Amino acid sequence: MLRPKIPTMPQPTGHLTPPAATVEPTAVVQQSPQHFAPAPVVSPAPVPARPAVQLTPGSVLALVGGGTAVVLVVGAVLVSLLLAVAITGASLAICALVIRSLITSEHKHR
Repeated sequence: MLRPKIPTMPQPTGHLTPPAATVEPTAVVQQSPQHFAPAPVVSPAPVPARPAVQLTPGSVLALVGGGTAVVLVVGAVLVSLLLAVAITGASLAICALVIRSLITSEHKHR
């Protein structure tokens, strides 16, 4: 009754591509090795010392202000996430109490 029909592969029609042409090997001619004079050794140029970072009072205030802003923003996000979890848990607990009281009151009336 439920027999799958297996498709048959149709015979190719139309133009067929000819087989790839054969590649004939070519002769490799080796030349005599070339001799190069060694490059002169040059000592590297001295690396200039990096200047130490100097903090001005304005840049220190900017760094402190930026760090404070980052800490406040991250703290506000974390506190809001914690508050959302606490509110969700409290609402689920209240729903569970209401449903339990409805079920128990239904059983008492029977």
